[in-house]
Amino acid sequence: MEYAVTANALSKRYRGFQALKGLSMHIPQGAVYGIVGKNGAGKTTLIRLLGGLQSPTSGEYALYGVPHTAKEISKVRRRMGAVVETPSVYQEMTAEDNLKEQYRILGLPSFEGIGELLELVGLSDTGKKKVKHFSLGMRQRLGIAIALAGDPDFLMLDEPANGLDPQGIVEIRELILKLNRERQITVLLSSHILDELSRLATHYGFIDKGRMVKEVSAEELEAACRKCARVKVTDTKVLARVLETMQIEYEIRSDQEADIYAEVNITKLVLALHQEDCELLSVTEREESLESYYINLVGGGGR
Repeated sequence: MEYAVTANALSKRYRGFQALKGLSMHIPQGAVYGIVGKNGAGKTTLIRLLGGLQSPTSGEYALYGVPHTAKEISKVRRRMGAVVETPSVYQEMTAEDNLKEQYRILGLPSFEGIGELLELVGLSDTGKKKVKHFSLGMRQRLGIAIALAGDPDFLMLDEPANGLDPQGIVEIRELILKLNRERQITVLLSSHILDELSRLATHYGFIDKGRMVKEVSAEELEAACRKCARVKVTDTKVLARVLETMQIEYEIRSDQEADIYAEVNITKLVLALHQEDCELLSVTEREESLESYYINLVGGGGR
């Protein structure tokens, strides 16, 4: 597998505060990689390091296989675009003029492509309207357009849906999916709106207190969060024999509990268990969310 980003034992210390503590990560090319972590976990610090805005205290990372200490890293960073925290835009300018300014900063030879960018992010009809009169969602989409000005194939977005109304959240989601699927742009995305993140991410990195707790693919996460029926019986050995006879998928959790991953006829199950002197004590439907998975992963005490 080819990676857009790899990090190994990455640490960042500020005066009296350790923001990252030996963090390692792997972002596959073409992925939408969601960083999950509470406020202060180190998400923004990580994005700042990868974007070259700050340097790590120790450890290393590589962009497209090029170490961050290599001379050519600045050239590789041209393949990146980012919106960190809030979009940096000129309030007194129009969306088009903001993009022209970014083109000048990047040293691009012409303004060709600006119209296409505005169309892409849904701002082609803003005309001479100044950014200060934009809604929060419009500013966020303009920030993404500015990040796309250099035609990057890796995009970092820090809380892109923060503060948006439901319509704005949907618009940002659809834009991110479009960039990933149609333009094959790898996206690194941090968000505290976990339900929204679950609609976008193909891979996840769970961060807590500056450490990477776990990395999983969306498929692995879906398997871990599968809907099931948690049953409690007097003997799970008997239950296992009965479920195998019924050709039903299950997982034994303890001497008395098991998860059943299929719709089961409770009456038939009770009768089958009764014939082997096993009693069904309770049945509970379970479906773990991304939020509950994260809390169980890092420990829910005090959260």
